[in-house]
Amino acid sequence: MMRSEGEQLTSGRAKSAVPTPLAAWVPDERPKAPATKNDLASRADRYSLPGDVQAEVRKAFEGSSYQREKMVTFLTRAAEAYDRHRYEEALRLAKTVADATPGVAPVRELAGLAAYRAERFGMARGHLRAYFDLTGDAAHLPAVMDCERAGRRFRAVEKTYEELVASEPTAEILAEARIVFAGSLGDQGKYAEAIDVLIKGGAAKALRNPSYRHVRMWYALADIYDRSGDAAMAREYFTRVVLADAEAYDAAQRLEDLGTIAVRKNRKRRTTPVSKKKNVD
Repeated sequence: MMRSEGEQLTSGRAKSAVPTPLAAWVPDERPKAPATKNDLASRADRYSLPGDVQAEVRKAFEGSSYQREKMVTFLTRAAEAYDRHRYEEALRLAKTVADATPGVAPVRELAGLAAYRAERFGMARGHLRAYFDLTGDAAHLPAVMDCERAGRRFRAVEKTYEELVASEPTAEILAEARIVFAGSLGDQGKYAEAIDVLIKGGAAKALRNPSYRHVRMWYALADIYDRSGDAAMAREYFTRVVLADAEAYDAAQRLEDLGTIAVRKNRKRRTTPVSKKKNVD
């Protein structure tokens, strides 16, 4: 997986499927005249890809030396555009490279993530599924499931979920898959099954210091309870989310809509005892 650190992309698995954005915005000033070799090299120097990714693209592309360097530059610009949240531009550039080098996993990964962010779900599913087929890395299968869910391909969601579970993913990836699968079941009105999927994944656990995935699962469980008409259980889990992170999603608003105002986290406890009897002068 490619991830960014400032202006330098490095190889290795990221904690999130989304690369960290650049700290500062730098306008993409394109030259009016067609780019020359020097122009392409200069742009690549300012924002470089991992050497192994560059080498893989060069090896996979069938064409002249100049055309190979152009593919590397396109991918570099795609990664840069993605980090700056210009997803349509990132998709256009990454797709050009993916069409020319379909067997290069990092290219399919970037094209898939850009398509997913641009809400081109059919295209995203194709690229991210190809990434899994090439690498066996299930990191983006939850996004594949989400694309299938967007197209109401519920049987496909279930099959991909089963495939993901069989791949023995990390706890974080499995939690994301459970959330999407439960949402898919909820879309079909199968609320009891959706709740069971989340509870079996540990969503019912009450934790003092929940991780990010636990908060997400609490929110997903609260959403299913709310959709099923169980307001009491929805309140309970939305409250857990708000106590863990008052700014998480729209949990505070949904809790308020259910008729409950969340208790503030870390309220100061009374340190001096209060006598039940009033002082008499």
